[in-house]
Amino acid sequence: MKKLTLIFFFILSASNLTFAQKKAITLEEIWGGAFRTEGLDEIRSLNNGTQYTVLNFDRNTRTTSIDIYDYASQAKVGTVVNSAKLENIPYFTSYEFTADESKVLLATEVESIFRRSSLGIYYIFDVKSGKTIKISENKIQEPTLSPDNTKVAYVFENNIYIFDISKNTTAKITKDGVKNKIINGVTDWVYEEEFAFVRAFDWNADGSKIAFLRFDETNVPEFSMDVYGTELYQTQQVFKYPKAGEDNAIVSLHMLDVKSSEISNVALPSSYYIPRIKWMNDANLLSVQTLNRHQDNLTLYAINAKNNKVSVLLEEKDAAYVDVTDNLTFLADDSFIWTSEKDGFNHIYLYNENGKLMNQITKGSWEVTSYYGYDQDEDRVYYQSTENGSINRGVYSIDSKGKNKRKLAIKDGQNNADFSADFTYFINNFSNTNTPSEYSLHEALSGKRVKEIVDNKALLSKLDGYEISPKEFSSLLINGNELNMWMIKPADFDASKKYPLFMFQYSGPGSQSVSNSWMGSNDYWYQLLASEGYVVVCVDGRGTGFKGRDFKKITQKELGKYEVEDQIAAAKKLSDLPYIDADRTGIWGWSYGGFMSTNCILKGNDTFEMAIAVAPVTSWAFYDTIYTERYMQTPQENPSGYDDNSPFNYPELLKGKYLLVHGTGDDNVHVQNTMRMVEALVQANKPFDWAIYPDKNHGIYGGNTRLHLFTKMTNFIKENL
Repeated sequence: MKKLTLIFFFILSASNLTFAQKKAITLEEIWGGAFRTEGLDEIRSLNNGTQYTVLNFDRNTRTTSIDIYDYASQAKVGTVVNSAKLENIPYFTSYEFTADESKVLLATEVESIFRRSSLGIYYIFDVKSGKTIKISENKIQEPTLSPDNTKVAYVFENNIYIFDISKNTTAKITKDGVKNKIINGVTDWVYEEEFAFVRAFDWNADGSKIAFLRFDETNVPEFSMDVYGTELYQTQQVFKYPKAGEDNAIVSLHMLDVKSSEISNVALPSSYYIPRIKWMNDANLLSVQTLNRHQDNLTLYAINAKNNKVSVLLEEKDAAYVDVTDNLTFLADDSFIWTSEKDGFNHIYLYNENGKLMNQITKGSWEVTSYYGYDQDEDRVYYQSTENGSINRGVYSIDSKGKNKRKLAIKDGQNNADFSADFTYFINNFSNTNTPSEYSLHEALSGKRVKEIVDNKALLSKLDGYEISPKEFSSLLINGNELNMWMIKPADFDASKKYPLFMFQYSGPGSQSVSNSWMGSNDYWYQLLASEGYVVVCVDGRGTGFKGRDFKKITQKELGKYEVEDQIAAAKKLSDLPYIDADRTGIWGWSYGGFMSTNCILKGNDTFEMAIAVAPVTSWAFYDTIYTERYMQTPQENPSGYDDNSPFNYPELLKGKYLLVHGTGDDNVHVQNTMRMVEALVQANKPFDWAIYPDKNHGIYGGNTRLHLFTKMTNFIKENL
C-alpha cells in the first residue's frame, strides 16, 4: 500500500512538473502574429478543372506570384506571373482572371476607402505575351474587363469610364458624378456596409451593354469626422451617412449601350433599395432585386435590355425582413437557384426561367449556410449546411429534385469547400476547436479525401508548450430556449475553488459566436485570461443565427431586449455553479457586443460587477438606415423600441466598473455614440473609465494599437474582477 502511494506521488509530481513547464500566452505574442495559421491565399480554379492558382508572397524578396498547382498531384506546375519579372510592379496584392483566362487583372498600390471599397493602380497582364498595360494613371475603383477582353470599365471620381485596350483610349461615360452628391457605378457608404457590395455596374454576356446604378445623395445628411493626423491643424472627413429615419440616396437603374454610348433609364415599379443587379445568360436579360424601406418585401425582376421592359420573376415577403444574398444562380436555360427562409429555415429552391417554382431542393430543421454551385452534367447541387449541428458546418450535394443526398465533408467542426470549375474536385478547409485549418483535396462526387495540402501541425506542436485549456461546448436552457455555449476553464481548474466569470458575446441579428472552429486572436486572449484564473464563457442568445427564422427574428423591433434578458439569465444560472464566484461576474463586447455589454451592466446591475464596451452603439437612432430599419423600422414608427434599449437613457443604473473604448475615426459606429454615453454618465455622476484612440476606425488597429487596447482591457479585468 505504501509502495502504491509512493508511485502515485511520483506520477502526480511529474504531472505537476509538466504543467509547470507550460508557458502562458502573452499579449505581445497574440498581436505580434506568433500563432498565425498557414493557408491558401486567393484560390482560383482554372477552367480546365484540373488545376488551380494561388497568390504567393515571398517574404525574402518581397515579391508576389500567381502559381499554378495540379489538383491531383498537388504539385506546382507553373507560374502565371511573378512580380520580379515585371517592370515598375514590385508586387501586387490581388488578381482576377478574365473569363477565358487569357488576361489577368493585377492590383497594386491599393488604399482603403471604407470597409470593402478601395482605390488602386491596376494593370492588365497578357498571359501569352507577358506584357502589361496600365489601365489608368489615376487610382481607380472596380476595374472589370468586358467578356471579349477588349475593354475595361471602371469608376473614377464617381463616374464610369471605359478603357479600350487595343486603341489605348479612354472614354468618360457618365459626366455628372460629384463627391457627396452623385455616384455612378459604385455604391454609397450605407449600401457598401449593409448590402455588402461596391461595384454597382455589370457587363452583359456579349459586352454590348452595361447596367449600372446611380446614387443621388443630394438630400442625405452629411457626417463629419475630425482627422487629427500629425499636422498643426486637424482636417475633416465629410461623407454622406443616412442615420435611422433620415433620407437615403435616391437610387436608379440605367442601361448603357456600349457601341453608341447612349444611356437609358429603366423604370422599376418599386425600387426604394436596389441591392443586387445580375445579368442572365441571355445577353438581353438582366435580373434586378428591389426592396421596400422596411425590407420585408423583396421583388426579383427581369429586364429586357432591348426595350427596358420589366417583368416580375418572384416576390419574397416576411413579417420581419427578407435577407439579401449572393446565392441567385442562373443555369444554362436561365432557370435559377434561389435561397429562402419561407419554410422557417434557409433552403435552396429551383425556379424556371419565368419564375415558376419547380422544386424545393433542400428541406429540414437546419440551415443552408453556403450555396456552392450546380453541376449540370451530373445534376448535383453543392452546398454547406448545419445538418450536423448548428455550431458545425458540413459540405453536401443533392440532385435538383431534392433526392440522392451525399455527405461530402461532415467531420464535426467547420468544413468550407472551394470547388474546381468543372466540379471534379474541391479543396476542403477544415478546422474545429482542437484543430487549426487543414486544407485537403477531395473528389466532388464522392467526397473521397485524395490528398492533404496544408495541415498546420507546426502550430499545434508550438502550442504544445503553452497552457491551452479546451473550449467545452454545451447548452443552457434559458427563457425556454436551448442556447449554445462554450466555456474555457483554467488549465489547473479545481472544482472545489471559486472562480470569477468573464463573459463574451456579440449577439447581433443572425450572428454566431459559439462555433466549433479554430482559435482567432480573441480566443488566444481568452486562454491568457484562463491562465490568470478566470472562467471565460460565451452564450449565443435569442436573435443570433443558424437555428431557424423564428429564433433569429424574435428580436424584431426590440433590438437589445431579449438578447440582454438572455445574457443576464445566463450569468445568473452560471453563477449558481459551485465553482463560480457569484460576486465576480464581468461581460464584454465590441460593436453590437459593446451595445449589449453596456445594457447588461445597467439592466443587470445586480448580476454584473464589471463590463467593457468597445465601439458600442448607444442609441440605434445614431446608426445607419439599412441595418437599423431592417430590424427596428424608423425611430418615428417605433420610438419605444429605440428609447427603451438605448443605454444612455438610463445611466443612473450603473453600479459596477465600466470601461468604454472608441476610435475617433470610426466611420461605422460613430464616436458620437460614446460621447453621448459619456455625457449621460457624467450628468448622472457615475464613475467610469474610458479610452479614445485617435483616427482609429471601427477595428481600432494599426501599429501597436491592438496591443495597447488589449493590455488596457486585461489590466481592467484583473483590477476589477
